[in-house]
Amino acid sequence: MGEVRAVAALAERHLLRWRTRRGQETAARHLEELAAALAPQGWRFVRFYRREEFPVPLSLLWIHARGTKDIGIVVSVLATPGGTWAYHDAQRGRHGYLCLCSDVKKAAAQIDRLLKHRLFPSTW
Repeated sequence: MGEVRAVAALAERHLLRWRTRRGQETAARHLEELAAALAPQGWRFVRFYRREEFPVPLSLLWIHARGTKDIGIVVSVLATPGGTWAYHDAQRGRHGYLCLCSDVKKAAAQIDRLLKHRLFPSTW
């Protein structure tokens, strides 16, 4: 029984990786929605998902403060089980889960809090 679970887990990982690679348009759409939700709060963006400009294997969105580019977060969109998509901290990969893409407001609030904490660590 343990072997079947191991094979099933391996198959699921491969399927998620395949869905992530094949779903670049979906990932770019989710990142655009996130950028639109964060823009009114004053964050700046560099979009690394335009294939003709940046031939990278994953769609990435770098979010940083207006005054400094030293503090920011790079967000990616990865496929998750159940046919859903989720925002992740790109530096941590699947371990950097932030929020499901279906709840853009929650993801924007979480990223906003995270970046404000990085900008002003002594105020938290």
